[in-house]
Amino acid sequence: MATIQSVANEPEQHPDVALVERVKTGDISAYDELVRKYERQIFRIAQHITQNREDAEDVMQDAFLKAYEKLDQFQGNSKFYTWLVRIAVNESLMRLRKRRTGKMVSIDEDIETDEGSVPRDLADWAPDPEQNYTQAELAEILRKTIQGLPPGFRVVFVLRDVDGLSTEETAESLGLSVPAVKSRLLRARLQLRERLARYFKRKKVAREKGVKSDVH
Repeated sequence: MATIQSVANEPEQHPDVALVERVKTGDISAYDELVRKYERQIFRIAQHITQNREDAEDVMQDAFLKAYEKLDQFQGNSKFYTWLVRIAVNESLMRLRKRRTGKMVSIDEDIETDEGSVPRDLADWAPDPEQNYTQAELAEILRKTIQGLPPGFRVVFVLRDVDGLSTEETAESLGLSVPAVKSRLLRARLQLRERLARYFKRKKVAREKGVKSDVH
């Protein structure tokens, strides 16, 4: 009875752990399964950070290669995907360092906006019904706006709000504390809202000017 109870209380093993164990025993096809399972997510994260498709493809390949080479370091205490994301983020930031000569980019350093602290009072950025943006247009506007965020904010926002990782998983992936992730996520959301507010305001002013010129 005690044995049955102890088995029932054991946490269910994540399918990725079984795949990793197969890879460690020499089953390369198991690693192919992991690559197919996560390559799109890793590419998307890398592209959000590097803002370059070719760099993102290189990062994705390097991340999977490095993960394979260091697979013996994966102990199964966290999700394989969380561990893989951390490798991909580090590879992406290394790409940025190489691209921006003399300008270091680090997820461990706090990043301030050009305007200083993010203002508390922000305009309503939601598009009004008259603007009639299509979902595709709004998605493109949001994508470009996310790209405008500083790397330290952008990667937290992408992992948490775009990729759907939990706060704890995001913190583990980036080597940050949970409070640090929450702080950066809040500031990323505020800054994103501010940038969207400015965008829609400019569009509204341009539209109103166009209407006036048509009248005259």
